[in-house]
Amino acid sequence: MQGICETIPALAAEKYVYDFDEPSDGGRELLGGKGIGLAEMTQLGIPVPAGFTITTDACRAYMASPGGLPDGLEEEVEEHLRALEERTGKRFGDPNDPLLVSVRSGAAISMPGMMDTILNVGLNDVSVDGLARATGNEWFARDCYRRLIEMYGETVDDVHNRRFDADRESPADAIERLRATYREGTGSDFPQDPREQLHHAIVAVFESWQSPRAQAYRRMYEIPDDLGTAVNIVQMVFGNKGDNSGTGVAFTRDPSTGEQGLYGEFLTNAQGEDVVAGIRTPEPIAQMREQLPAPFEQLLETMRRLEEHYRDMQDIEFTVEDNALYLLQTRSAKRTAAASVKAAVDMVEEGLITHEEAVARIDPQQLDQLLHPMLDPTAEWEVAAKGLNASPGAAAGKIVLDADTAERRGKAGEKVILVRWETTPDDIHGLIHAAGILTAHGGMTSHAAVVARGMGKPCVAGCDTLSIDIDARKITLRDQTLSEGDVLTIDGGTGAVIVGEVPLVPPQVNDDLETILGWGDEHRRLGVRANADTPEDAAKAREFGAQGIGLCRTEHMFMAEDRLPVVREMILAEDEHGRRAALDKLLPMQQGDFEAIFEVMAGLPVTIRLLDPPLHEFLPSLEQAKDERMRRRIKQLQESNPMLGTRGCRLGLQWPEIYEMQVRAIVRAARGVEERTGDAPLVEIMHPLVAFEEELRRLRELTVQVADEEAPDVEYLCGTMIELPRACIRADEIAKHADFFSFGTNDLTQTALGFSRDDAEGKFLTFYLEDGVLERNPFETLDQSGVGDLMRIGVERGRARKPQLKLGICGEHGGEPKSVAFCHELGLDYVSCSPFRVPLARLAAAQAALAEAGSPAYATAGG
Repeated sequence: MQGICETIPALAAEKYVYDFDEPSDGGRELLGGKGIGLAEMTQLGIPVPAGFTITTDACRAYMASPGGLPDGLEEEVEEHLRALEERTGKRFGDPNDPLLVSVRSGAAISMPGMMDTILNVGLNDVSVDGLARATGNEWFARDCYRRLIEMYGETVDDVHNRRFDADRESPADAIERLRATYREGTGSDFPQDPREQLHHAIVAVFESWQSPRAQAYRRMYEIPDDLGTAVNIVQMVFGNKGDNSGTGVAFTRDPSTGEQGLYGEFLTNAQGEDVVAGIRTPEPIAQMREQLPAPFEQLLETMRRLEEHYRDMQDIEFTVEDNALYLLQTRSAKRTAAASVKAAVDMVEEGLITHEEAVARIDPQQLDQLLHPMLDPTAEWEVAAKGLNASPGAAAGKIVLDADTAERRGKAGEKVILVRWETTPDDIHGLIHAAGILTAHGGMTSHAAVVARGMGKPCVAGCDTLSIDIDARKITLRDQTLSEGDVLTIDGGTGAVIVGEVPLVPPQVNDDLETILGWGDEHRRLGVRANADTPEDAAKAREFGAQGIGLCRTEHMFMAEDRLPVVREMILAEDEHGRRAALDKLLPMQQGDFEAIFEVMAGLPVTIRLLDPPLHEFLPSLEQAKDERMRRRIKQLQESNPMLGTRGCRLGLQWPEIYEMQVRAIVRAARGVEERTGDAPLVEIMHPLVAFEEELRRLRELTVQVADEEAPDVEYLCGTMIELPRACIRADEIAKHADFFSFGTNDLTQTALGFSRDDAEGKFLTFYLEDGVLERNPFETLDQSGVGDLMRIGVERGRARKPQLKLGICGEHGGEPKSVAFCHELGLDYVSCSPFRVPLARLAAAQAALAEAGSPAYATAGG
């Protein structure tokens, strides 16, 4: 708990508690998402149980000085508890008809299932009998008490119990079992003082902000650690009173597809955790119409009002007690990318939001979901089992049966399917690293389904023909038994479970996404290109809206099976004459590659990077080499640190005939395509790894000389990849000889930080991220204060020398939203990323422009 908000001073007069109907200026940041939702619903006149919220300020104060609740908080809680007693006409701790409360977490940013909740706080051995007498329902009273002991034990004292099974034991028997387990786990009896229960429940919710699962979730979604959680103390309403009571979760639109219509799940005679924890498989919410018609109609009207009020899809938790409806929560719904996009487009058409708001509210990272693989429709397979289609997309991988194994094998690069009876928040680390999730229990709103949808992972839930033998590490699907490590394929769009691996195919951008991206394109300034090395990649990039190729890596062409022997012949040559003879064989091959790409990208710029990697990468390892001549050459080319050795422009200067061949192939290809099609390709020739002005001066001279020899009328730009700190610092000198710069931020990050990516990821960098040394992986999200400052220097000095210098980025950061926003701020002309991240980059660039313009739509969407 140390290290969070240590600078926040304790303020003796600070107000930490607000009733739901009490005005507050702090909004979501102060009251948390659940608290602000309850307060706003109270103001709207929607039926909400009475209660009060302990603010996130109190949580931060607690974390700054662990060991006790902040000064004055317990007195404030007692004051608001007395007011709640007056409002409800019941007394907390009354032995005859007690006021019971739930203690619920609620951070400013929704973290479903990651923090703790305790229901029925206030019951004890005496008041459970009073509750039974007051309600005339002994089963109900004892069911409430066993839930309290079970949840309190797990949450407050880390005492874990076997789940209650109504078919095996009565609530009364369960109470005795749970009390014995509690005594065994803690050395004391279950606390009987309701205020002691409440105190420890509040502390437990504060503590759950720092639980491993909550920290893992925050890392996954880049949620700040210092937000803290609010605590909501809410009068209990009971869905477990009988057939006229129940609990459920409803969405104002389908969170998987975004379609309008009735969507949700419901359980009669149950409390809320039964639905969200997947303990019982619920019924579709439409069944509620028949069982509880009046509350059902009231729920429909309430859902309509809430969506109109918030102008966004809502996720609603509700309880019906004796035919009376109560809402326990409303929040912006976690949804798939497909649902986000469709709902946004539909809401524009319905007049709820503007085009700008639609663009601003889509999470660019989520668009990866729309580009997930699907089952190949031409493949053949047999469905072994069916479950609920809880989160779309398809995945194939090896079966793993626990979250730790999923994390370990996933980190090792294996594709795994996490198969569980049900998932719990403690499985979050395994869910992060699994390709897909399959559960035997739980519904569309279970923990597995909600988290999978948020992560964009395929999930099949509630597969009732799945059984798991955890001791034997085996599963059974109907009559097929499989072992851990066997391969499964799941289709989260249909609920199909298939034994073995089914081929997957990439999806297509749909009309709704095209609409959103089109609206975004009206606002963005940054161009978006793609990194593409083949005509197929180039065609896919163009399909996704790329405005050119920002990086075409020629070394990938050299690796082709029919070229590698010729490349090796060139490397093994004893002199320049021998090298040129081999390069003459490669020339028509390279020319054909470039012609194919130029034709696909007609009318758009193509940046071709000349050969970058060291020559030894094209040779076998010393152990694999059989020929003595080959072994001798491998030893000659061996380097201690090849990443900083003879590669890039150093290679081109030492063996200029290699770059001559490549420039010749590019210029011939451009001339050939223009002659055939009438369209002149927009050619950009890029020299990699330049650090010194003289390097680029000589290479530009070589480029111009060869191009003039081949086709003086072919137009082209000549530039360099900026991927060394010195190149950024001396950008004014290098710009004298460059028409463009392209920041190669993969290598710039390595050279600026002194990190070898291969030696960092999975090793010390993983420790840095888990231990909080770094907030983000600098190879995924640009290190703006370090690498970004070098880029800023390069931009300022390069353009000071040459104001019209074209600037771009072609590292992997070109498809990451925060990095795209930074590139917009720097004034780059374009970003370039993998073809499948082009839609993401287009959206992120549009959002950066809206944010810079101070668009109210962007502010409303929360940025």
